Amino acid sequence: MVEDSGSTRRVLEEAVAELGHECVVAQDGLGGWGLFQQGSFDVVISDWMMPGIEGDELCRRVRAWRGPYSYFIMLSALGDKDHVMRGMRAGADDYLSKPLQLDELEARLATASRVTRLHRRLAEQQAQLERLNRALHEQARSDPLTRVGNRLRMREDLKALEGRVERYGHRYAALLCDIDRFKLYNDACGHLAGDEVLRAVADALVGACRRGDAVYRYGGEEMLVVLPEQSRESAVAAGERARTAVEALSIPHPGIEPPGVVTISIGVGVWRRGQVGGFEPVLRRADEALYRAKSEGRNRVVADAPR
Repeated sequence: MVEDSGSTRRVLEEAVAELGHECVVAQDGLGGWGLFQQGSFDVVISDWMMPGIEGDELCRRVRAWRGPYSYFIMLSALGDKDHVMRGMRAGADDYLSKPLQLDELEARLATASRVTRLHRRLAEQQAQLERLNRALHEQARSDPLTRVGNRLRMREDLKALEGRVERYGHRYAALLCDIDRFKLYNDACGHLAGDEVLRAVADALVGACRRGDAVYRYGGEEMLVVLPEQSRESAVAAGERARTAVEALSIPHPGIEPPGVVTISIGVGVWRRGQVGGFEPVLRRADEALYRAKSEGRNRVVADAPR
């Protein structure tokens, strides 16, 4: 409640308390605005003419405040239509004339209770809808099997990364990882076991990454790891960490002779200063390096040739 008259303030405070509500009091508009910013209030009852800022300006500030909805009641001895409309245009919900009538105050507060409950429900529904939209946004960009990013997320992230490269001269590298002899594993163990291997490999790659790195399912048994701000040498070291992490899972691979464990081969592609064509050249060089890793015996990291 914001009221500069001491007698009116006491009467109103007692009336609000008699109706079973808690009341916080300010003696002028500036004091009321300060109190409002410090707490959460269901209702604001404000005088019209006060020192500092008047009631209509206080109402405009309350309406602009980003927080739970507060029902605003303008209180004034100026009961003419012009002042009522000025208050409504400022955002007031209702109007009370002096001298105060207890039954009118009770009716206004009953209405305020219904309106603020409705606003709270609407705010909760809006928050729930926003959470659902965020979840759907993430779901559309995650591979359902491995829980890492899918091709859509990869494309979006790489375009954003390219924008930073063009603006600020950042660099990056990419690791294209392929599970060695994965078809033979599926033939020997079945596709359900193969799915478990894909999940385990993806988790191992995520665990081997630094903060800021990103893992995506590139397709089939191939995973892509994007490494911002990495040189060729540091990217090769990151590839070795990833390769070692997968080998350390010690997942038996009965489909090879002699039987061994599941491993990955990795091709490293590095962004080169002055390159054109966005991120496609980096992915192409990583794919070429992966082919060499496969042809040279698998379970190894091969980088694209330095320029």
